[in-house]
Amino acid sequence: MIEQSASTTEVPRSSENFDAVVLGAGISGLVSAAVLQEQGYKRVLVIEEFDKYGGNHIDCAIGPYTFDIGSFIFQDDSPLLAHFPDMLPLYVPITPAWGKLTPQGAVAGYPLSIKDDILRSGLWGCARIGLSVLYSRITRPKIQNARDFARYWIGDYLLRRSGLESYMTRFFGIAAEKVDLDFAEKRMLWIKEHSSPKAMLRHLRPHKATVPTNRQLARPKAGYHDLYTVAADMLRRHGAVFRLGCEVTKIRKIGSTFHLTASECGVTAERVVSTIPINRSLDLCGMKIDEKLNSVTLISLFFSFSGRKGFDCSVLYNFSHDGFWKRLTMYSDFYGAVEGREYFGVEVLASQAGDSLEVAERDFRSHVAQNHLFDGDLKLEGSRFVPNAYPIYADRAQDRVTAALTRLRDFGIESFGRQGGFDYQPTARVSTQNAEAHVRRVTRPTAS
Repeated sequence: MIEQSASTTEVPRSSENFDAVVLGAGISGLVSAAVLQEQGYKRVLVIEEFDKYGGNHIDCAIGPYTFDIGSFIFQDDSPLLAHFPDMLPLYVPITPAWGKLTPQGAVAGYPLSIKDDILRSGLWGCARIGLSVLYSRITRPKIQNARDFARYWIGDYLLRRSGLESYMTRFFGIAAEKVDLDFAEKRMLWIKEHSSPKAMLRHLRPHKATVPTNRQLARPKAGYHDLYTVAADMLRRHGAVFRLGCEVTKIRKIGSTFHLTASECGVTAERVVSTIPINRSLDLCGMKIDEKLNSVTLISLFFSFSGRKGFDCSVLYNFSHDGFWKRLTMYSDFYGAVEGREYFGVEVLASQAGDSLEVAERDFRSHVAQNHLFDGDLKLEGSRFVPNAYPIYADRAQDRVTAALTRLRDFGIESFGRQGGFDYQPTARVSTQNAEAHVRRVTRPTAS
């Protein structure tokens, strides 16, 4: 039963009063605080359980190296900078390139390449691809999951030849046919866009390369702390208060006022915005959590290297049929080598490696050796487990998320973002736009 008593006897004696509270100090939380201030909320409190800003944007300093927990690339026209323009000078301009390791052991264009995935299959391979696509369109089976979606647009043969099916399994840790169709329709539309006849002809015809209109950026070499401290300082200048390393243990609603019990003190507010994991919010409000809303736990492996690389891109995805790792990012391409050594991070699904750092490392070393990606001195500098990295879309997750968000909304909690909305958001741009849209849906009542 959700507690919404009108009694004031339950209010902690040491309660601090705020106009609004934001749970989480990642991009969604920081942007939410900025929009709340635009709406006239003078006293905004941002509570973060960890002792840092940035949410999932985490760096790891090991000796002379600084690694990311993941792979994050920003743009200088991002709406994030409209809120925090002082961040722009801190970014490092980069010229990244993306590639993939194919099932054939080659490094090709990411995500699909006309030349590598189709033309290099030979005449018989091209014919098989065409017949496979034609068959998938003629038979028109009911599309029920991510594999069906991809199969309809590129056919069974190219789905396997390109390695896309293996990558989807590697990304979620479950077979592609178990991934909900909702996810495919929302996040895999590029398959449809790149596989239409019109798109194929455009790729085959000679045409001028599109010149990007923005600059690609990486976080400061020292890490994310300096970057997001700038954003927090801008919010503080307009009255925001931050509590890092502060754990909320309960949220109650008495009348129209929220009462939060935190590790430091009690807090009251007229509005609560949550960007923390959706099940965490449900639990804080005394509601039953949904145990089927699961997220991926990643293992990040941090390496330094001296020798010959078998690829020349900054970000390499594993589309091969073997190996647990799904992506590696060469941070030394952005920040330069250290004492003659390059350095990079690798992401591995913990479940596929049996939740074992040793297994993850051993499998990676074996796989890259077989494919001659790193010939030389490869040294593991460190590692880290990353829980709640991104949501797993299975068991009709979207319907379950909608139900959970409805319960929170009925209670009065606005929950959204990668964690708070169980929403896979691949870029800071998407996270910013999502936070803006959700917070602006509710306007502050004007005093009569």
